[in-house]
Amino acid sequence: MSSRIRLIRALEILDSRGVPTLRVRVHLDDGVIGTASVPSGASTGENEAVEMRDAEAGRYGGKGVRQAVANVNDVIGPRLTGLDATRQSQLDRLMIDLDGTANKSRLGANAILGVSQALARAAAATNRQPLYAYLGGAGARRLPVPMMNVINGGKHADSSLDFQEFMIVPRGAPNFREALRYGAETFQALKSLLHERGLSTAVGDEGGFAPQLKSNEEACEFIVTAIERAHYRPGNDIAIALDPAASSFFENGKYRLTRSRQGDRSSDEMTALYATWIDRFPIVSLEDGLAENDWEGFRRQTATLGGRIQIVGDDLLVTNPIYIRRGIAEKSCNAALIKLNQIGTVTETIDAIQLCRQAGWGFIVSHRSGETEDSFIADFAVAMGGGQIKTGSLCRSERIAKYHRLLEIEEELGCEAAFGG
Repeated sequence: MSSRIRLIRALEILDSRGVPTLRVRVHLDDGVIGTASVPSGASTGENEAVEMRDAEAGRYGGKGVRQAVANVNDVIGPRLTGLDATRQSQLDRLMIDLDGTANKSRLGANAILGVSQALARAAAATNRQPLYAYLGGAGARRLPVPMMNVINGGKHADSSLDFQEFMIVPRGAPNFREALRYGAETFQALKSLLHERGLSTAVGDEGGFAPQLKSNEEACEFIVTAIERAHYRPGNDIAIALDPAASSFFENGKYRLTRSRQGDRSSDEMTALYATWIDRFPIVSLEDGLAENDWEGFRRQTATLGGRIQIVGDDLLVTNPIYIRRGIAEKSCNAALIKLNQIGTVTETIDAIQLCRQAGWGFIVSHRSGETEDSFIADFAVAMGGGQIKTGSLCRSERIAKYHRLLEIEEELGCEAAFGG
């Protein structure tokens, strides 16, 4: 049987926001087909790899991806045809060279990533291995602790909250199956609580509730009450993680908390605000608490809070080894958010994770706000063994699909499965 590539084809599909994206199919000579669908972010870092859009005003509001599809079908596919699909690193480097730009703007990071992930799936199938085992080896058995988005704000919802994500972290669960239960029960308790207070239980892009609250702090207060109502212990059983996505409210050198009418703050004042929250609430992780170019602010924030909680760089680092090296050198964070479509290939993503490991940093494999039912990141999180994943709330099938895949992996591993971050 041959693992050589026979055909690569792409198709324009829709993501969870109804916006076009790509699905790629890699056909091998032995009859195996690997597929992958590419997500898309709303809150994006300026240094992310470029997602190619058609900019045709009369079609999908300019967000079509027909050119990216054509780049797969007419440029990438013919160049990779006949090559061995199991040579992931070689094929990813070939696509990077074929693009020839620093940010994948010629062919599109969405086109390249779709092929890269579909190649990994096809290679795993032709080797008769689950994707997590193919990418991670025999030691890939660690199920991640999920960071579950339960209240949305910022660019992800039309709510009164400046901060983008308020998440629960079922850190005290004994296994992934129970972690999912802890989260689901708390989510339903929060829904009941909001309903009782006459607040909206409509959800945002990632499935978290989007109520009109009085302040950002009130979101944390509601979450703590929901945890207790679900009969769990805040901090011990379930903790809180925040993703303010501070670049979205940074303007003219100030952090402007306009939605919640909490005024303007400097970097140090934002860090002081987070410090008071850490004293009040069981917060264990803070992602993008400052803007993407506020490197000095991040350094001071990590020096101040990094001994107490996880300080995560997302827009600051964009899964790019160049920025992760800088972050390590400047002690800007102690963890990185990992998004495959920020950098554009499986190989480069693994390289970014390796830098985190070498520095002793944590890392969190993450979804995007515009998602599909593709569960690649579930396998990828287990393969990489970092012990943490962000894949959204406890509703919306494009989020639940990742949780379901992790349940399947845990069952496959049986007594070999480990859990924890």
